[in-house]
Amino acid sequence: MATVTVGAVRERAPGERRVALVPEAVTLLRRAGIDVLVETGAGSGAWFTDADYTTADATVVEPDELFARADAVLCVGPPTPEAAEALRAGQTLIGLLEPLRQPALAQDLYRRGVQTLSLDLLPRTLSRAQSMDALTSQANIAGYKAALLAADSYDRFFPMLTTAAGTMRPAQVLVLGAGVAGLQAIATARRLGAIVTAYDVRPDSRGEVESLGARFLDVQSPRHEEPGTERDGYARELTPEEQKVQRAALDDHIARSDIVLTTAQVPGRRPPLLVTAAVLARMRSGSVVVDLAAGEGGGNVEGSEPDKTEVLDNGVTLVGAGHLPSAMATAASTAYARNLVALLRHLVHEGELVLDPADEITGALMGGTSS
Repeated sequence: MATVTVGAVRERAPGERRVALVPEAVTLLRRAGIDVLVETGAGSGAWFTDADYTTADATVVEPDELFARADAVLCVGPPTPEAAEALRAGQTLIGLLEPLRQPALAQDLYRRGVQTLSLDLLPRTLSRAQSMDALTSQANIAGYKAALLAADSYDRFFPMLTTAAGTMRPAQVLVLGAGVAGLQAIATARRLGAIVTAYDVRPDSRGEVESLGARFLDVQSPRHEEPGTERDGYARELTPEEQKVQRAALDDHIARSDIVLTTAQVPGRRPPLLVTAAVLARMRSGSVVVDLAAGEGGGNVEGSEPDKTEVLDNGVTLVGAGHLPSAMATAASTAYARNLVALLRHLVHEGELVLDPADEITGALMGGTSS
């Protein structure tokens, strides 16, 4: 009987420490009858050695051999131009490929006969695909790490402490965006003892926020369509008028906060601007702002840059935290690899990789590659 061979490549993007498969995942795939190749040094950034993979029954190979033998190539982020060029017709590339942000890459691979499955296209409303939801697994890690990063950057305590030297008031934390990352940030900040307030454009997120012990911030804004989530489970993009009213209503709350964590993102689009330079200037010296949406095209906070921390003229620390999952590479890789194992178990049948566009999961993942 034929056997499917998958290959996990070493990530080459600057600062990327994650790996698509961890040894635990290799064992699970081998039990499912799938052969596994791992590029030499692929797991080193997440503290997995080549020997760890060999022990788990993977074959550690050089990149040329991996691209020559693998039926499906597994990655975390989009491939570099060199890696993309190494892919051949008939192969399948699986990862967080960002086809909405990098349509030229998706179209080039499609023209060359390389099939792509992009995990960031998976709708969150598909209950049977939850175990494959890599965006959720990575956002959980980002939200957790963001709260810890804020606490580390803040020169006061998060919880209220009563000591012989007097009482220290708790930190006032404001979380903007109550999606997966935002909810994890809320939960972590609450565990650290802070008083947490959260805001989201979706009114139905109030229950989730309050269930974590935080206060939901009511901001009135004009709406020209029904609020809530879009079909795929993500917040819709606000109109320019709505964004303007939203920012004006939030400004006072932001200025009074000790810590502000921004997590609002719209798939395939520039993140909404929630904190302007003018509001940053109003914040107290010693306050901390962490922008999880910081990226090459901008973030939720004016002036934030990915992987850059700066202290502004008024003493506010601004952290552009666009790649937090990579900062917890072992945990992030383990969660991501489990997502891939669930997906491959769905795709592999009787020793063959079956890509059926009519299947709602497969069809969704293929959505950015056929046009």
